[in-house]
Amino acid sequence: MTYDFCIIGGGIVGLATARAILAARPGASLLLLEKEDRLGRHQTGHNSGVIHSGIYYAPGSLKAQLCREGAARTKEFCAEHGIPFENRGKLIVATRDEELPRLEALHVRSKENAIETEMIGAEEIGAREPEITGLAAIWVPAAAIVSYTAVLGALAAELRGQGAEIRFGAAPQAIRETGSHVEIDTGSELLRARRLVACAGLQSDRVAKMAGLQISHRIVPFRGEYYRLAPRRSDIVSAMIYPVPEPGLPFLGVHLTPMIDGSVSVGPNAMLGFAREGYAKWSLDFRDMAETFRFAGFWKSIARNIRPGLDEIGNSVFRRRYLEAAAATVPAWSWPT
Repeated sequence: MTYDFCIIGGGIVGLATARAILAARPGASLLLLEKEDRLGRHQTGHNSGVIHSGIYYAPGSLKAQLCREGAARTKEFCAEHGIPFENRGKLIVATRDEELPRLEALHVRSKENAIETEMIGAEEIGAREPEITGLAAIWVPAAAIVSYTAVLGALAAELRGQGAEIRFGAAPQAIRETGSHVEIDTGSELLRARRLVACAGLQSDRVAKMAGLQISHRIVPFRGEYYRLAPRRSDIVSAMIYPVPEPGLPFLGVHLTPMIDGSVSVGPNAMLGFAREGYAKWSLDFRDMAETFRFAGFWKSIARNIRPGLDEIGNSVFRRRYLEAAAATVPAWSWPT
């Protein structure tokens, strides 16, 4: 059989792509391949569950547009399928005078991105979140939380209802393109499709090379380390609490995030991963490490970010130092040692 479409990757990007294809081409035959034994084993199942508003992105950029539209459509999908989500909102809190101009610039950016926000002072911060203190903050009411694993399950059910096939334990070993179709060799069988879409996440560069594409980029894994508050502390915040992001860094800093299961996470930091798919702290994969260390772009990035990189290492090694980064906005609370 030759399928109309084959998608590689059983995360939320792969399933959302499949859904969009079948909406545009009703009745098309579609096969989705996932190398693991279930969906969402990687990024989709290892995130904080935040529905972001897009406040940080450059005005007019595709990132800003897609994040704003994606947040609205995610909430619509959840409402249609009975998936719980909560509009908790987000506070981006300035705790030092030097952060105030950056906070104001972020507020201006949010307006340019057509995101509803409000600048509030110290008194209103305390009124909204009694355990939180700061000089000023941006209130982002649209920020929400959800279980993306639940979203993934609803997507899979919808796809199967439209005749799509989802196959587990199917990792491509070779990809060959002919004049009329693409052949995907999984080692145990040879599959054919008229169109192939790779949504392979952490393995996307390898899949691209397997398909014969000449690429100059590499996936360099970074792992976020989180703590979870003890259940008795889960009511410390209602909204998500974020620091003002440092300029020039791709990370948003250590923050407090209520989760849809009622817990509260603290984090993350950002540590270089020694395995693309290793989620335990000391996971090692020698192939992944070798590819990272051979990649010139990795060393250029390290050279540009030596100081923040050392800070992240310190936060990883010393638990108290890590938690003190989060305690900047919660000085009245005694963090566990």
